[in-house]
Amino acid sequence: MIKIGRQEDISLLAELAALLWEQDSPQELEEDLAGIMAKEDACFFLYYEQEIPVGFAQCQLRHDYVEGTQASPVGYLEGVFVREEFRRRGYAGELLRACERWAADKGCREFASDCELDNEDSRRFHMAMGFCEANRIICFTKELV
Repeated sequence: MIKIGRQEDISLLAELAALLWEQDSPQELEEDLAGIMAKEDACFFLYYEQEIPVGFAQCQLRHDYVEGTQASPVGYLEGVFVREEFRRRGYAGELLRACERWAADKGCREFASDCELDNEDSRRFHMAMGFCEANRIICFTKELV
């Protein structure tokens, strides 16, 4: 069962998000997610299996240019995660479809996402869910002295 994430779910969402974005602690993510959730152009979904929260998805509207799209705003999958022991049951796909419906209800005609170049599992998921690869990039940074 999928439920829309609410402010009272922030700790739970942060715990799941920390499993996806391992560089951040649940405490760091709580503040970030609460700020994102307060915006009308963002939504979180939680997947429950028999009252157990097993996954989440975060989507937003992007008004800036999104690689490979023509319209604005564009619905954007910011992240989707399902606990390892609950994978291969279609839950991530159901979460994605909830995000797509939300974006369509907000007036979007296009939906987009991204993944790291070396994240083959994520690439396969996106392709299986009907996404088309728009581009591959490597980003560079350097410090200015």
